[in-house]
Amino acid sequence: MTAKLTTHVLDTYHGKPASGVCWTLELKSPAGEWSQISAGSTNEDGRAGGSLISSEALITGSYRLRFDVAKYFSSHGVQLSEPPFLGEVVLEVNLVAGESYHVPLLCSPWSYSTYRGS
Repeated sequence: MTAKLTTHVLDTYHGKPASGVCWTLELKSPAGEWSQISAGSTNEDGRAGGSLISSEALITGSYRLRFDVAKYFSSHGVQLSEPPFLGEVVLEVNLVAGESYHVPLLCSPWSYSTYRGS
């Protein structure tokens, strides 16, 4: 099994995959600094379209996944408060080298949940 991190986003407000959600992946250095290692947006199925990081690049450490949910919902005609209740959803996860992870995001303009998927 190849080590990897994948994700997808489900829009629970509209009941469909969330296409076009901008995401970034960051890694925390031993000094505590965050640096971006990949970025993109979800495809028609709400998926990142492949691994966000894989193989030897996935090292043991703390990672942050950022999802711009306010921009997504606004672009789909949802009336948001100003400022939006959820602007950016940030998930901090601790990953282990050699393991495979799938981290889905289920979200609405007012709530979100996640879990370690398969």
